[in-house]
Amino acid sequence: MPRKGLADTAIARFTQHIEGSVVRPGDADFDRARRVWNGMIDKIPALIARCASVADVKAAVEFARAHQLLVAVRGGGHSVAGHGTCDNGLVIDLSPMQSVQVDPDGRLAVVQPGLNWGGLDRATQAHGLAVTGGIVSGTGVAGLTLGGGIGWLMRKCGLTADNLLSADLVTAEGGLLNASAEENAELFWGLQRGGGNFGIVTELRFRLHPVGPIVLAGWVLHPQERATEVLRFYRDYAAQAPDELTTIVILRSLPHLPALPPFLRGMPIIGIAVCHAGVIEAGERVVQPLRAFGPPLVDGIALKPYLAHQTMFDAAQPAGRHNYWKTAYLTELSDAAIDVIVDGASRMRSPLSVLALYQLGGAARLGDAAFCLNCAATWTEPAESRRNIVWARDFGAAIAACSTGGAYLNFLGEEGHERTRSAYREHYDRLVALKNTYDPDNFFRLNQNIEPRS
Repeated sequence: MPRKGLADTAIARFTQHIEGSVVRPGDADFDRARRVWNGMIDKIPALIARCASVADVKAAVEFARAHQLLVAVRGGGHSVAGHGTCDNGLVIDLSPMQSVQVDPDGRLAVVQPGLNWGGLDRATQAHGLAVTGGIVSGTGVAGLTLGGGIGWLMRKCGLTADNLLSADLVTAEGGLLNASAEENAELFWGLQRGGGNFGIVTELRFRLHPVGPIVLAGWVLHPQERATEVLRFYRDYAAQAPDELTTIVILRSLPHLPALPPFLRGMPIIGIAVCHAGVIEAGERVVQPLRAFGPPLVDGIALKPYLAHQTMFDAAQPAGRHNYWKTAYLTELSDAAIDVIVDGASRMRSPLSVLALYQLGGAARLGDAAFCLNCAATWTEPAESRRNIVWARDFGAAIAACSTGGAYLNFLGEEGHERTRSAYREHYDRLVALKNTYDPDNFFRLNQNIEPRS
């Protein structure tokens, strides 16, 4: 049942005034509608407003304020911390808002917040264009952007947020603002760094770049017992890599899939995945050392559609699995960091878990970080939760001595105020000033929260 004190008549009036729909406990589709990507998150909201328009979003905000409801905002629902849902509050679900318009001559895309990266990539690649967009195509466009946005194009084209030209958002008071470098410039700066703290984004406008449709991409795989040697080779290789090349190192066990040769199924591996977003002939020269080193068990670097490469890790990140993550920035891949990574990989408690090392630099600038490390503990059975969470926490504690202390917002779970503050780094006080201006009551607090000051 909806929250005590939330009258059926009030819900009925709200339902009549929105173009979308309102889903309540007991409705046939409620259980499906309340689920988010991380299966570890299991919350029961009082209502879910599935918004079809900006007017619906404004109406939902006004309803929540009138009835003093906790608000969760859901785009793609991929927040590992589960910020897209809540107990006993109102979920403002933007997933029905999936319009995308591409201006190929102006190299621009106008996107609604319910769209995921697969939809945006298909629309832009029809014109040989793209913008940095994560590594899993089901990730929501809005959430990834507001958290920074790392992905295969970042070293050449910048983070997703760097390519945001303007955004419309509904404020905590139910108003509608446009933010850009020309209008509400300080708010625009905050949207690029503040993780959804200042309002509900209802439209995003992106700068696009010529990419593909064919790129040189894929990965080379080595047995994990050679991880120390591979990481030391990679450290030197990455230091010389041109900005057109983005690389990600993956340590995990390969799945038991029929498409894999029997000797590879279940094997612990270390892989170096790449995407070269430049001239293909130059890319062939750049990846040659990767192909020569080892040699690798598998050389999967090839010419392929950018769209196909964007779905490369989709099968490893399905909705519904339990996820508990830790993240860190590294200024360098030191011998000490390599030792922690190799030891952590050897102690994984689930064959679904992953350690991923993302190369930054070039146009992808996050302070003084050279790498972003994600420790993703992943499992399926609730009984396995404790041992996987302990593994991730132990790894997080071990790598902390090698890290900058900062954190990438989109990989950050619920780790407390001080950890959240460290993720915003030197920007925190300036972001607090914006929070004081646009959301002094902390109406939008289910996020990596910037607490307003009275």
